[in-house]
Amino acid sequence: MYQVDNKDRVVPLADVPQSSVGTPLPLVIADERRVVLAFYVQEIQPGWNGSSVRIVDPATSNQPLALVRFNGCQAHMFGPPNDEAFAGHPLSGRGLRPYSAFRVEDSSWIRRLERMNSVHPHHKPERFWKMQHIIFSFHDSTFECVCGGFDVRTERGSIHSAVPEMMKLLQ
Repeated sequence: MYQVDNKDRVVPLADVPQSSVGTPLPLVIADERRVVLAFYVQEIQPGWNGSSVRIVDPATSNQPLALVRFNGCQAHMFGPPNDEAFAGHPLSGRGLRPYSAFRVEDSSWIRRLERMNSVHPHHKPERFWKMQHIIFSFHDSTFECVCGGFDVRTERGSIHSAVPEMMKLLQ
């Protein structure tokens, strides 16, 4: 994890589908330059009154899911905190919350990566100025990525059925 200073600003991403608040079951596939994230999207069934639960797993078919491709990735993390320990995230006091997606402006993590890279003989700090620090917070985990950009698409299926498409998105 990284440490933040007073410059980090958390901004909600409006054009990203809401992950399932119960079982998003995120899956990450990555190589050195790209990362693909898949997760179930929140869907309320017509007529649902909130008194029952529907159990899904990675093989449950015909579910709404999102595929997010991150390009030009410099680094990514996937793991804690979950929704019950979210107050332990260094950006939780800046508006970061569970079950949402965010961009961190003037990110300490990006600035730290730039400083780390500054020893490279061909270091170009401006390369880091265009980077984005993106966070997806889920029920049981949090995904963070420093990348050049990302795109999102939605489809229906299962997390398992999305794996071949995720592999294609790495190419």
